[in-house]
Amino acid sequence: MIGKFKEITRYLRTEKYDTSFSAWEGRDFCSQARTGLTELKTALVAEVRRWTDGTPEPLLPTTDLVTLTRRKIGPMVRGLFGAGEREQVLAALERCVVFLTPVTIERVLLDADWLHTAWELANLYLGSMKAELLGPDAPRLVGLSEGTTCYVSAEYFAERDRFSDFLVHEVAHIFHNCKRRTIGLRETRTREWLLDIEFRKRETFAYACEAYGRILELAQAYSHRAELVEELAAGALPNDERVDGAEYLDIVREAAASRNGWRRILARCGRRKATMRSGERDARATGGSALGSPDLCASPRLEVPSTTSRA
Repeated sequence: MIGKFKEITRYLRTEKYDTSFSAWEGRDFCSQARTGLTELKTALVAEVRRWTDGTPEPLLPTTDLVTLTRRKIGPMVRGLFGAGEREQVLAALERCVVFLTPVTIERVLLDADWLHTAWELANLYLGSMKAELLGPDAPRLVGLSEGTTCYVSAEYFAERDRFSDFLVHEVAHIFHNCKRRTIGLRETRTREWLLDIEFRKRETFAYACEAYGRILELAQAYSHRAELVEELAAGALPNDERVDGAEYLDIVREAAASRNGWRRILARCGRRKATMRSGERDARATGGSALGSPDLCASPRLEVPSTTSRA
């Protein structure tokens, strides 16, 4: 019991845990791991409930959150996909976006695939509730994405930078993390992913979609777009070493001047088939790692995309 209590306390405060689950009893490693996983997640839920007891619930928009998600990502989907696929893609993306609220948080934490993800989601939720975070090293985030799921906290609805939209940014990442067959679309040898984004330009693509989406929302007329681009250029560029600021601005400027700017962004960030290298296809799908996963006895995943977060 002392060993389990120590392990639970360590996980709650630091995110770290013993991947051998030696503090738990079981017939074999798999049963130990399953028991340990369940107890660590259950303790995490209890801790989150304890730390938010009595705190006021965050203010959420009065509109239905699915409707809000459609409104935010609809223009991007309509611009990037043909008429025959748009509705199917939109319906799939609606299910990929999860808002962390007092109603959803318990289920989200218990269903998280990885213990480190559950810990980060707990802190993401605590931050949105203006509660203390679980540990001194816990980052303050607005949202987090893992694979084809985008988790959004109530902080998303607070005031933020004029050209920022975490939801659009992270859904843009889902396009290159999700295979067409996963959502029931026809897949071919040359069309495996929803969008074939060049590996080194994934962040540039997401940031450009984010900025262009906000420009479309803010522009009172087509002629207003250029003015907004210059306002964007005068402000802070993405603080991300994977993004070339000059290229990012050039892409957004070209998109704003186009009839279908989404297609221009894709053209600038998409992968050219003629330059595909052997092994590159596999590299695009393995941004994460299974090391430290509690579910070591489960069947291997077909896709293990990366985890991203936004402060």
